[in-house]
Amino acid sequence: MFTTLVAVLVALALGHVAPAAAVALRRFAAYRHWLQWLDRQGGGQANEHRGFWRGRHGWVVAVLPWVLLLALLQWALHDRLYGLPSLLLGIATLVICWGPRDLDRDVETVIDADDSHTRHAAIAQLQSAGGSLQEDVGSLVEATVLNALRRWFAVLFWFLLLGPAGALGYRLLALLAVGPMRSLATVETVVGARQVLGWLEWPVAQLMSLSMALVGNFDTAWKAWREAHGNQWAASTVFLGAVARASVSAELREDAHDYSEAGMVPVWRRLPELRDAMSLVWRMLLLWMAALAVLVIAGWVT
Repeated sequence: MFTTLVAVLVALALGHVAPAAAVALRRFAAYRHWLQWLDRQGGGQANEHRGFWRGRHGWVVAVLPWVLLLALLQWALHDRLYGLPSLLLGIATLVICWGPRDLDRDVETVIDADDSHTRHAAIAQLQSAGGSLQEDVGSLVEATVLNALRRWFAVLFWFLLLGPAGALGYRLLALLAVGPMRSLATVETVVGARQVLGWLEWPVAQLMSLSMALVGNFDTAWKAWREAHGNQWAASTVFLGAVARASVSAELREDAHDYSEAGMVPVWRRLPELRDAMSLVWRMLLLWMAALAVLVIAGWVT
């Protein structure tokens, strides 16, 4: 899809060239006001009549109106002015739903942190979209890949599948389930949103695991995926972290072996595991974009 290729390039460029502007675009202030309004509407009700918003399926009223509104706009602009309005809408939606911050910058900040305070703050930024709160290397590798899923790949997947409405729906649900907006909802609403989010992320995690196998060590990734029960139907992406850990370890072992075969002593820079995890993420993204480019050139998608 040509729109997706252009939009991803714009989103990546904006995150690198103007990170502050990118974050400002992705605050979703209107969505926050909407959740606050919903909370005020149900706040005065008795416990036994808390209303739909405060229940397990409250995510529906939080997310669905925005998705329907964008879907209506998406339909209204379809095939207008040679597709230019649809192109601009797609680019704008993907740029806003991407992130909120540039993952590559967050990883580099963790690697370059010189003191414990700076390191803790950088790790908190890296883990903002989910992942273990622990600071060991394995947990940081998992956090890098999981944040790649929630910041980049899931948005891209649902954009490809459902257009701008799909990307926005995923982002709003993620903000409610695991993002900063969860404090504005009840525990039951957040639990329900997380369950749905798990199912939305499951196919993306499967494709990312396959991508890691293709751009890395296939046998190692396959074995880790099987051992982490990635072949089971479940609203979970735990297997993705296991595949990431195994893939990074295998690549570092291969690098050390190559140096040894060449009679050289490897000079590792700080946190090579984290650098390799980010390298895997970039290669996965390039693989996805290359596949899209081939489809566009072949004329199978537009």
